[in-house]
Amino acid sequence: MSLIHADNLTHSFGDKEIFKKVAFRLLNGEHIGLVGPNGSGKSTLLKLLTGRLLADSGSVTLHPKMTIGYLEQHYDLTANLTIRAFLQTAFADLYQANNEMEALAAQMESSLEQRVLDRYGELQECLIQNDFYSLDMKIESVASGLGLKALGMDTPAVKLSGGQRTKLLLGKLLLEEPDVLLLDEPTNYLDPGHIKWLTQMLRDYPNAFILISHDTVFLNDVINVVYHLEHQKLMRYPGNYEQFNKLYDQRKQELQQAFQKQQREIQKLEDYVRKNKARAATAKQAKSREKRLEKIEKIDRPKDLPKPRFHFSVVKQPVQTLLKTKDLEVGYRNSLLPPLNLTFKRGEKAAIIGHNGIGKSTLLKTLLGEIPAINGTLSFGDRVHISYFEQQALSSSLTPLQIIGDRYPQYSEKEIRQKLAQCGLLSKHIHQGINTLSGGEETKVRLCRLMLEQGNVLILDEPTNHLDVDAKASLQKALQAYTGSVLLVSHEADFYEDWVTKVWDIEEWTKQ
Repeated sequence: MSLIHADNLTHSFGDKEIFKKVAFRLLNGEHIGLVGPNGSGKSTLLKLLTGRLLADSGSVTLHPKMTIGYLEQHYDLTANLTIRAFLQTAFADLYQANNEMEALAAQMESSLEQRVLDRYGELQECLIQNDFYSLDMKIESVASGLGLKALGMDTPAVKLSGGQRTKLLLGKLLLEEPDVLLLDEPTNYLDPGHIKWLTQMLRDYPNAFILISHDTVFLNDVINVVYHLEHQKLMRYPGNYEQFNKLYDQRKQELQQAFQKQQREIQKLEDYVRKNKARAATAKQAKSREKRLEKIEKIDRPKDLPKPRFHFSVVKQPVQTLLKTKDLEVGYRNSLLPPLNLTFKRGEKAAIIGHNGIGKSTLLKTLLGEIPAINGTLSFGDRVHISYFEQQALSSSLTPLQIIGDRYPQYSEKEIRQKLAQCGLLSKHIHQGINTLSGGEETKVRLCRLMLEQGNVLILDEPTNHLDVDAKASLQKALQAYTGSVLLVSHEADFYEDWVTKVWDIEEWTKQ
């Protein structure tokens, strides 16, 4: 059964066409991985399917009885509910029926009207059929799987961080089990254990979903079809992500061969027309070949998108000991961690790991002086110049050209364009407001800004969130080659394990 039918979707941003005549049918039970480079329009396509955006042309037809759930990259939660109460809204009709039944039970203490008894029986049967009495256990299981239970089920949702709110919405969607789930980067704020739990949930998900994720291991484990969005076109590949890569490489080779063969044929026909068109004896044959040329449906020249090339330079090396702390306690009102006695030396590259909410970002912000220490001391050595990449995305209507130009007025517009292009940003991206870019494009702008800073220590808080495969590989290579020092917060061990010199495991610190 076709749940979603997209027919000839074309969409542009300003005068830049994002995709053209995209068409597909989503079938019941299909587990789709929507892949493609940053800025190819993946998040935009999901918004078109939900009606949050309207296509320039084409149509989206949804099955009339279908339910759809959408997890977007950035979600603003305003409901004044606890974690438990918010998750219970996934079954709002059942909880409302239970409340009505309890009211009827109170009424029945003084009156046994047949009407009341009948209604009570109807509600009770409805709750039993829908397994209402095990819902609280089901809600707690999902909350535990996503790390929400550890925050306290009675914690107000409005007090949660952006990543925690995203997990809360994901939990609600998984409990609702809509006919179609649309998930945009669901693993960005999940610990490895939570990703493992979500992997099993999506493997067993009984309905269809379309998933955007740059975590290729996770993606490979949960999908059975790939939609590849590139060069404004959508191609469908059966199988998981590994199978897609093989088929994609094969298709690129075949397309290159077909293009070259067609070009040789076109060249041969054009040469014949040019040489024989003016000769009376061969003019008829030349005209025939000219008509053949006009009818040829030309194959576009295969082209690869530019790959990011990140590079971070060191202007002046600092002293041997960069950072030293003594009995440092970090947190807001209460200390999150035991007193820390840390030493960080020149040339070291450390990964800071631990589950979400344990205090990784708080530690970084304390070291940077953005949050005062609760107790203890910290000191930096001479000539330490820090360049900082924070988790929080830029939110501005300014374009990447303006943002980089305002920060670094010493660079010409041409130089800034070159730097942005080096980070994998196309001309269509650098003139858009940064708040209209995808998460991956916005991250590349901030990494470009970091490349231009005059520093010798990089402090990076989850820099790989939203980056596509090529950008992540380029960043990994750049950090490995960097001659300065690095403090990195990351939940992706395969990103850092080959080049860091030490690991600061905060969970181990809390056990001491």
